Amino acid sequence: MYQASPIARVLGALVGRRGERGAVVGRNVVLLGLTSLVTDVSAEMVSTILPLYLLYSLEVSPLGLGAIDGLYHAVEAIVRVSSAYLADRLGRMKALAAIGYALSAVCKLGLLLAGSGVSAIAGVVAVDRMGKGVRAAPRDALVSLSVPRRALGAAFGVHRALDTTGAMLGPLVAFGLLAVVPGGYDVVFVVSFCVALLGLAIFLLLVESPAPRAEEKEAEGPADNVERASSPARPSGIASLAVVGAVFGAGAVSDGLFYLVLQKWAGFEPRFVPLVFVASALSFAALAIPMGRLADHVGRRRVFVAGHVLLAGAYAIVLAAQPSTALIVGCVLLVGAFYAATDGVLIAVVSAGMTEERRTTGIASLTTAVSLARFVGSLGFGAVWAAWDFRHALSVQIAVLGIGVAASVMVWRPRA
Repeated sequence: MYQASPIARVLGALVGRRGERGAVVGRNVVLLGLTSLVTDVSAEMVSTILPLYLLYSLEVSPLGLGAIDGLYHAVEAIVRVSSAYLADRLGRMKALAAIGYALSAVCKLGLLLAGSGVSAIAGVVAVDRMGKGVRAAPRDALVSLSVPRRALGAAFGVHRALDTTGAMLGPLVAFGLLAVVPGGYDVVFVVSFCVALLGLAIFLLLVESPAPRAEEKEAEGPADNVERASSPARPSGIASLAVVGAVFGAGAVSDGLFYLVLQKWAGFEPRFVPLVFVASALSFAALAIPMGRLADHVGRRRVFVAGHVLLAGAYAIVLAAQPSTALIVGCVLLVGAFYAATDGVLIAVVSAGMTEERRTTGIASLTTAVSLARFVGSLGFGAVWAAWDFRHALSVQIAVLGIGVAASVMVWRPRA
């Protein structure tokens, strides 16, 4: 008989387990979440340090930072489509996801060879993003296949909460190592590689590949009427979701760029920037499950749009107010709430409206549209920052998010 791990028991107490009355998630979702947790510890050990290193040590311009950040999104988006197509055609979701995890792990060693070359670092991290693109859609499909459709929001909330716990621990581990070995970036890369191998082992040895199941028919509540007004299963629903998601994606600044802006606005020391990542990860982890449940009750798209309104609020604080500790904390909490409201919700919308054989491609197609839009947004943000200042760049982003809200009202209006 399977004995749940301590983390699984805690999650079970919070959200239930399959086989129990009212259960929503099971063992496989928890193990997929643990895989993401460990993998994110490895990834965030590196990613939270690189922006500071590029800007302050190598003196890369804001335009260069935006271009590199946009490149990561573009590479991931292109690979994501191919991976999803292969997963749907071959039905080997776990195998493809494993390749992605392995590729990202190897890239941690590649950073040892990159040295201080900006192009080499960009290339290695781009390949790392390629690994993320390979694994993302098959992994999300595994999550969706592991629970009843009615529980998709909660399942993705659990997965994202564990994923974000890793994002919180990664920066702490990195700076702990650098405190012991000042300037020891190579030490961080080696430890990051070892942690990535642990995540790959959990995935290969413990995660199951669920068999396709018959689509479930469930009673619709008030929230479902809005959800099905333009169902993702229809071409018009796919297109409208892609358009709105892309506009919002172009308006959302990457964490690395926004936290550098926050540092310049508030004037705190650059070495504290990784702690901002930790704080936003805490906010995300605390809100991921409640947001998932809220999305299941009031409608996933409403929560998705509301999350972007919260993000615009964080940008507006930087534009309109004088910096203070309370406002810095407020900005960070709003960013965490934005991710909790949007990251798993978009995938849950797609999963609920797609058949089993098309689900992985549907997830990849929509997230690809968002990723490509973020490439444009990151490049544009860096260009405006370089030409004027970060305040002008944030003003543009707020305007784009406003367009996204207007577009969502127009294309997601319930049909009579």
